[in-house]
Amino acid sequence: MECYRIENLTFTYPDRLNSVLNDICLSIEKGEFVTICGRSGCGKTTLLRQLKPSLSPHGEIMGNVFFFGEDIRNIRFRDESMRIGFVQQNSDNMIVTDKVWHELAFGLESLGMQMDEIRIKVAEMAAFFGIEDIFNSNTAELSGGQKQLLNLASVMVMNPDVLILDEPTSQLDPIGARSFLETLKRVNREFGITIIICEHRTEEVFAISDRVVIMDKGRILTQGTPDDLVEGLKSCDRDIELMLPTPMRVFGAVPNKLKCPVTVNAGKKWLGEMAENVDIKKKERKQKDIVREKTAVTIDEVFFRYSHDLPDILKGISAKIYSGEVCGIVGGNGVGKSTLLSVMSGIKKPYRGRVTVGEDEVVAVLPQNPQTLFLKKTVGLDLTDMLPKDIAEREICAEIERVAKLCEIEDVLDRHPYDLSGGEQQRAALAKILLLKPSIILMDEPTKGMDAVFKRKFGEILKRLKELGCAVVIVSHDIEFCAENTDRCMMLFDGNIVSRGEPRDFFAGKQFYTTAANRMARDIIPDAILAEDIIEALGGEINAVEKPCVDIKERPKSEIVDVIKKERPKSNYIPRFIFGIMFGLLFVFTQVFFKDVISGFDWKSAVMQIATLLFLTVAVVMVIPPKFFKTEIKSIQVKREKRKLSARTIFATVVTLISIPLTIYAGIRFFGDRRYYLISLLIIFEIMLPFFVLFEGKRPQAGELVIISVLCAIAVGGRLAFLMIQQFKPILAIIIVAGVCLGGETGFLVGAVSGFVSNFYF
Repeated sequence: MECYRIENLTFTYPDRLNSVLNDICLSIEKGEFVTICGRSGCGKTTLLRQLKPSLSPHGEIMGNVFFFGEDIRNIRFRDESMRIGFVQQNSDNMIVTDKVWHELAFGLESLGMQMDEIRIKVAEMAAFFGIEDIFNSNTAELSGGQKQLLNLASVMVMNPDVLILDEPTSQLDPIGARSFLETLKRVNREFGITIIICEHRTEEVFAISDRVVIMDKGRILTQGTPDDLVEGLKSCDRDIELMLPTPMRVFGAVPNKLKCPVTVNAGKKWLGEMAENVDIKKKERKQKDIVREKTAVTIDEVFFRYSHDLPDILKGISAKIYSGEVCGIVGGNGVGKSTLLSVMSGIKKPYRGRVTVGEDEVVAVLPQNPQTLFLKKTVGLDLTDMLPKDIAEREICAEIERVAKLCEIEDVLDRHPYDLSGGEQQRAALAKILLLKPSIILMDEPTKGMDAVFKRKFGEILKRLKELGCAVVIVSHDIEFCAENTDRCMMLFDGNIVSRGEPRDFFAGKQFYTTAANRMARDIIPDAILAEDIIEALGGEINAVEKPCVDIKERPKSEIVDVIKKERPKSNYIPRFIFGIMFGLLFVFTQVFFKDVISGFDWKSAVMQIATLLFLTVAVVMVIPPKFFKTEIKSIQVKREKRKLSARTIFATVVTLISIPLTIYAGIRFFGDRRYYLISLLIIFEIMLPFFVLFEGKRPQAGELVIISVLCAIAVGGRLAFLMIQQFKPILAIIIVAGVCLGGETGFLVGAVSGFVSNFYF
């Protein structure tokens, strides 16, 4: 029985000329396990979201999708929620409650089920997935693997007919990923649930798949059982073969008439049969000559914990990172890899020990969630924001074109960063930090969401960075990538480094934290850690994939220049300056021709006095260049002793120190000290204005504004509620808390707004 039938599906995003999906025809049977793979941006995620209408993106759709014979657009929302489960790539995006048990019950409660029925279903699902020990835990305290398992359980408790998963193992360590996929296999085999999964980690998922669908440029390139894929891909682009599991890649590169192995176990048997008929070529491996003259980062006995009542995350870690090398850090979820990266960057401070960075080093950080780097409405604007504003537009276009070609994001410069796929977001974030030209780069899961083809190019980028003398630290669960592209690897366990060494020595012989090639060939070719090592030993042919070019020197000639010109905000300083001069002339005009009126004490004089002050204020603000009101935010760590006062801070200080004495002088000179209410109000605004300007320069997010608003409301309510208690000062306490937690400007803003608003009630 057909679960899904897709007929000639074509989808185009708004304001896009090219379709993301092109004439997709696909049929999926009930109870089938289907894996969809392909390059980043080929349309995998878009296709998956078309299978659940509530998650379908906005755009132009042609063709039909049928769910058990019914047009999917006609299915009721309640039925869709129950029958079609969807697990996203980022586990944090799906968790909506604070407790594990509440997360399991949330979907059933939303459907209005009886409490007794909810208890039974939740208990059964917790027992099946083995999460009884974390049943009452806070969801924020779970590891990445536990969160993803909880997401799967919270979907399964709805008893769906179909389970759709979008790269669910991208943030899991090898052991956690293997356990998660084994659970999926049980769900498929024991419950008969149809599973459709999009995955770049093919080593494990191919073994449990009934059918594999490979996509390229919005079309289905080929499909079939895993055994048939090698023959089906021989007529396709050679790069696509990089997506296959190691046993299948080795099989396709070595002439033989045996059956194609899919799993590592089958690969071992196949290799044993091949070894009986083929002479194994032993190749002498040369150690890499790495010049380690300059130390970029020194970590000396570092201890770190998130609070005093929690255990240590880092326990006396010591290490050195050298310029001109790529260092990989591996380990399970929750062992402290990302925390160590944050300590190295200076984002987090250890309570014992020291991290020393070279004096002239510029540090750039690529976080695990690339969305935290995006601040603008398009990728082009985000990249432009990383470059100095005082360089020529031609140079800006040249730099952006270079890095856009390097990271293969030329076609997405005019799109919103959040509309990109996971791999495209990762490449855009990489392009953004490369524009900084840092000397130390710290990357947290940089290959997450990247396809195998771009990983090879990313490896070439790392080699080029090494040649330029950069020190690169990679925290990754991608064992194959670390084995091929790092110069040194470290393994973290229980807050400390338990193993370190060259990749070939580091990964050879390990049971779990090693490559599929090593697990497959360790009995026959002990030093093999890559698929290419096995192919060479068997005398096979390694496909000559074109070496990616990472040095792009061409000047902008394409439409990228038009995109950047269109996206780059134009300066409006000349019109502002003209308006400023006009208001300045108005101020002079009123001072000369209405001197008698201004010096009076009636209501007409008061109006004229306010008008002249407004003229002067507008003139000063308009004449000041816009660069004083802009703050550049870059992901670099600057030493505290080298920090300088920004032009914005200097301007705010000067305005405060000059405007207040002038206002007091004007009050005594022109108003005869009789307009003290007006003068006091002007002084209050003059004090508040620089802090408002400084606060806006921080570019506060919506969450921060909500917190500030709530603090102000609590302060005002507290002052009103405790009015009769003379010595109780709730506003003062809240101002101190806001200043310590959120910064000086925010603390002043909370105090000023709270005092200003509460005074209206008195």
